[in-house]
Amino acid sequence: MSSALAELRPADHENPVQWVRRVFRNFRRSRPFYGGLLAMFAGVPIMYFPYAKLSLNGMTVAMATTAGAGSLIIGVLLIVLGLTAWFQSAVRVFAGVATMLLTLVSIPVSNLSGFGMSLLPGLIGGGLMVAWAPNPVAAEPAADPATAAAVAAEPVAETAATAAAAPAKATAPTAEAATAPLPAVPGQGERPVLDKTPTAEGTLPRQQGGDVEEAR
Repeated sequence: MSSALAELRPADHENPVQWVRRVFRNFRRSRPFYGGLLAMFAGVPIMYFPYAKLSLNGMTVAMATTAGAGSLIIGVLLIVLGLTAWFQSAVRVFAGVATMLLTLVSIPVSNLSGFGMSLLPGLIGGGLMVAWAPNPVAAEPAADPATAAAVAAEPVAETAATAAAAPAKATAPTAEAATAPLPAVPGQGERPVLDKTPTAEGTLPRQQGGDVEEAR
């Protein structure tokens, strides 16, 4: 089952109300929701008033003009652009710019943009659609737990290997110095080697490789 369908399924601890709220919250955060909503709200007064027939004290008042068809087209386009911003957020910039242009065109065409009721919602909704951007954290796919654990363990292993190699490098010069031959003594064939191994009798070093002349 895909992750998209898994998110729509209710969890074991969720009641229907919590499930609806969670789905609606995910839907609202993953698209320019308020921009599309304002664009659709702006389209309703524009296409309604030119065809509305109001009754005032038994008298029918009709506000239909020669621009009725243009008002209907502008209103329907605003609603379509709002739905496009919801379900095709990739074209949100185009939808936002078109919403603002249609709102400005409706001022002379459709009774001052629906008597001013659609002017601010259309401009604000178009600006929100243009300015909206997806959340980068939500857009990145979730990492595999095994891969994440392996990546996190690599720096720890490198640090441990470096710490283990440091004492070995430090003791290497000491071992070389302990086994270094002493300078040759006149009258002696080979150079004695200083053995610094502690003995049971004492801690004085013992020279090997021949007798050393006693210093006078």
